[in-house]
Amino acid sequence: MTQQTTKIPLSSIILDEDIYPRKGIDHRRVGIFAENIRDGFTFDPIEVAPCPDKPGLYRLLDGAHRWSAYKSMGVEEVKAIIKDLEGNDPLLYAAAKAIGPKQLTEDEARDTARRAYAGNSSLSSADIGKAIGRARRTVDLYIADLRAVNQMGLDIKIFRMNRLGIPQDRIAERLGMIQRTIHNHLEKMAALPKLLNADLASGFTVAQVAQKHGWTDPMVWSLALEGKNDHDRFKELGWGFCTWDKWEFNDCDNRFGDDWPGRIPAQMIAHILRCFLKPFLFC
Repeated sequence: MTQQTTKIPLSSIILDEDIYPRKGIDHRRVGIFAENIRDGFTFDPIEVAPCPDKPGLYRLLDGAHRWSAYKSMGVEEVKAIIKDLEGNDPLLYAAAKAIGPKQLTEDEARDTARRAYAGNSSLSSADIGKAIGRARRTVDLYIADLRAVNQMGLDIKIFRMNRLGIPQDRIAERLGMIQRTIHNHLEKMAALPKLLNADLASGFTVAQVAQKHGWTDPMVWSLALEGKNDHDRFKELGWGFCTWDKWEFNDCDNRFGDDWPGRIPAQMIAHILRCFLKPFLFC
C-alpha cells in the first residue's frame, strides 16, 4: 500500500461509520488528547484514504480520537498520511489499526467481522481474524449464518443456470469460479429440489413454496411442471391453448421474466414451442 504524508484541512476529513470498527467515540479519551494538544504534545499523523464518491474529502482510517480532539481544540490543519489501499478492505484495515492501542470489544469485533464479510464474501475467516484480533474459529462463529445464506444463494444461482441448460464452463466463467467447483456443487445439489417437491405434493401453491424457500416463482414452476406433457403444463399455468392463426396476449405473465421494454409474453413463446416443435422435443 502506498502512502504520502502531508498537511490537509481538518474539515476535509470525515468519520465514515461504514468503515469505523468501534461502536462510538470515547469522549474521555478525546479529553485527554485535547489536554495533550494544549500542552504542546505532538501526535503521530492520522491516517486517511480518499473518499471514493466525494472528491476532495478523506475517510478516517486511524486516529478518530485524535481527529475529535483536534476538532475540539479548533485546529484547522493536521498532518496526515494519505493511504492508497490498493483494493484492500478499508474496514478491516481500520480495524487492524484500532486494535493497536485498545482491543476491540466483543460486540465491536463481531460487528466488524459481519460487516466485512457482508461487504466482501470472498474474505477468509483468517483474513478477518487477523484484522480484528480474533482467532479464525471465532470469526467462523461470528459469520456462520451469513456464510450459510451466501452459500444457499450461490447454490440457487448454479442450480438455476444448470436448469436453463447453460454449460458448466460458462456457469463457472459467469460466477468467477473453476469448472470443477461447479461440477462438485451440482453433484451435492441433486437433493436440493426434494423439500420443494414435497411441499408442492402437499398442496402448497408455487408462490407459497417460492416464498418459503427463497426461490423465484419461475424456478419453482420449473419443478412443478417437470415431467408433464404440453396439455397439462398449459392447464397448470391457467393458459388456454389458442389453436387459431392469430394470437393476442394482452398482458405478460408476471411469473415469467422481468418487466422491461419490448418484453415478449411467455404465453407466445409457449405457443410457438407447442405448435412448431415435435412433441418429443418439448415434453
